[in-house]
Amino acid sequence: MTFDYFTHKGIRFENKTYTEESLKYAENDFEVWDDDVYNVTYPKSGTNWMIQILSLIKHKGDATLSNSVPIYSRSPWYETIYAQTQIKDLVAPRTLSSHLPINMFAKSFFKSKAKIIYTVRNPRDVIASLFHFTKILKIYSEVGQFQEFLDDFLQGNAMFGSWFEHVKGWMQMKDDSRCFFIAYEELIQDLRGSVVRICKFLGQELDDAQIDSVVEHSAFTAMKENKMSNWSLMPPEVLDQSKGSFLRKGVSGDWKNLFTVAQSENFNKLYQEKMKDINTTFYWEK
Repeated sequence: MTFDYFTHKGIRFENKTYTEESLKYAENDFEVWDDDVYNVTYPKSGTNWMIQILSLIKHKGDATLSNSVPIYSRSPWYETIYAQTQIKDLVAPRTLSSHLPINMFAKSFFKSKAKIIYTVRNPRDVIASLFHFTKILKIYSEVGQFQEFLDDFLQGNAMFGSWFEHVKGWMQMKDDSRCFFIAYEELIQDLRGSVVRICKFLGQELDDAQIDSVVEHSAFTAMKENKMSNWSLMPPEVLDQSKGSFLRKGVSGDWKNLFTVAQSENFNKLYQEKMKDINTTFYWEK
């Protein structure tokens, strides 16, 4: 995968959206508020889906904001160079997003009462989704063959580094009451049940009708048709959606349409080696 980047703490960051200064500010100087909710993911793991869910929960199922304000403005990525301009307009309790690994996350969080929802996804599907995403994201000057892309990903040369290290880092917080872990596959399998669990974690009491509304407006088909959540408002010099859509399929298992048998076997070996010390059974492993 070819894109213009700089390296910060050994991880590649795209240099139009991030700077050394924005990352240092995000880690060392950003002020976390006690009622903040952070939507944290490795890229292409359900970030936008969770923004939609959290936005709807915050407003008790009322979709007015979700139908009138772009999703990336409702929950800005706080580590970007644009973040401070966007965040100043947010109304508490704030919902903020981040792709940062735990060792770069805001230090002020760890002394706060703020909450984190970390969504994790089968890395095979992360790879498939990211590969298709590079075809429309203009920062990528060359996509190349899938094998080259796969090799880069497994070597940790994707934006935000190694999936394995990102997940293992955040899993250190799995017993912290401020953190809630959920799998993308759980959202697919039981969206309503997942919404109920998220509401409980956030201390939000929604009645059945309000929960139904959250589920209705955060369903993939609803988000894909909503210009405030499907990223269609982004200019073509950022996203070339003539080559594909930002919200593509919203499924699990699409990796099987890309991986060869040999690629799958090699990935499985590496996965077992990298994740052998994690005392967790992920949803897709069940």
